[in-house]
Amino acid sequence: MSVEYKDYYKILGVGKQATQDEISKAFKKLARKHHPDLNPGDKSAEAKFKEAGEAYEVLKDPEKRKLYDQLGPNWQQGQNFQPPPGFENMRFNFSGGGGGGGFSGGAGFSDFFETLFGGGGARGGFSGFQGGGGFGGGGFQQRPRRGQDVEVTYEIGLEQAFAGGPQSVNLQEHVPGADGYPVMQTRTLKVNVPPGIKDGQKIRLAGQGSPGAPGGEPGDLYLRIKLAPHPQFKVKEDNVVYDLALAPWEAALGATVRVPTLDGAVEMKIPPGVGSGAKLRVRGKGLGTAGRRGDQMVRIMIQTPKALSEEERGLWEKLAKASSFNPRP
Repeated sequence: MSVEYKDYYKILGVGKQATQDEISKAFKKLARKHHPDLNPGDKSAEAKFKEAGEAYEVLKDPEKRKLYDQLGPNWQQGQNFQPPPGFENMRFNFSGGGGGGGFSGGAGFSDFFETLFGGGGARGGFSGFQGGGGFGGGGFQQRPRRGQDVEVTYEIGLEQAFAGGPQSVNLQEHVPGADGYPVMQTRTLKVNVPPGIKDGQKIRLAGQGSPGAPGGEPGDLYLRIKLAPHPQFKVKEDNVVYDLALAPWEAALGATVRVPTLDGAVEMKIPPGVGSGAKLRVRGKGLGTAGRRGDQMVRIMIQTPKALSEEERGLWEKLAKASSFNPRP
């Protein structure tokens, strides 16, 4: 889900190089102007009041401001925002006004704030407004919030998908570093791959997604299966396709040949007179769950020799004269 990006500097009317003192003064000015007590019944003023409080909550805090600034200059007001990889793992604690007052923010922060800072939209107020006018006490208190679900692509070989079983999955994820910037680390998880799993299917790992806000349970991790290309087999829905090369005489006379499958090689009888492009079926050697597993389709590909000895050429010429077969009736 994407949310609307918010330009907190624009909301407060300050530049990106503004000092903490400039940010504080700009916020106090807007808070006085739009406070609901001074604008009873004015929904527009109330919305601006909350928006200013949210912007101040971010820009007054050096760590949150640094994280917000990492989004760069390319985001513009009104664009749909999806946080870069790893930002969903950044978490901050939000405390009340402490010291001199504060103001009550009512319904909480926006979806953009919650997406970026880990679920800050509780029902308490914004912290940190001090000044004349006595706009009320209280502060912001974060409620427990479930972490976001995460989906990643997991590429496996066709044999692994067919057989299933335990696998070790290494995931690269961003975590908050000592300086507040995201750093990359590797996490290894044990995964039980269901036998016969198909391309695009998902494996759910409960509780392995993004961590929740304090006291909230973590989200889930979903592994979306991607089948790696195979040098011998192709996949078509539940079925696996294998191209079997035959000599002209094998196709004409019939033969018994050894055919590889994802479950080991099998002996296959080739009926006499089979044509190129014909498909023969080996049941139960495709993908899918037990009882609904697909098949392996063996596609006949008749090959002719590119170089002939004199003896071979003579035999082919003799066969051509003796045969009544016409491939173009």
